[in-house]
Amino acid sequence: MSETRKVIVDGQEFEVELEMEGDTWTATVEGKSFQIQVPDAGPTPKKRRASGGKSKKSGKVSANIPGKVVTVEVSVGDEVVEGHVVMILEAMKMQNEIQAPISGTVTEVYCEDGQSVEANVPLLVITAPDSEDED
Repeated sequence: MSETRKVIVDGQEFEVELEMEGDTWTATVEGKSFQIQVPDAGPTPKKRRASGGKSKKSGKVSANIPGKVVTVEVSVGDEVVEGHVVMILEAMKMQNEIQAPISGTVTEVYCEDGQSVEANVPLLVITAPDSEDED
């Protein structure tokens, strides 16, 4: 999957198409492609707005609105990193990438490709490696 970004290099703006394969990025600028490697760097999760205080994030993934599961990108036992795409959900004729809210292991998957889902119903659960049951 590729994305297009605008970058400024030495004061000049360029439109760059970025695609990641393994640990190598391919950047295409004005028809020329460049290979970029960043050692020890994975995909950058999308930035989130800071909340008022620190709260423990939940590993439950659900849809905000009703839709149809296009693909489930993970299965039970898979390790995921916060921000990685775990499924594609179609809602209102738009395909939306649903990202992992936390890093951890996928412990439950409640949906499958092609399934219609309601809003706020758990679709999958990710358990953080350091989470403990607190009663």
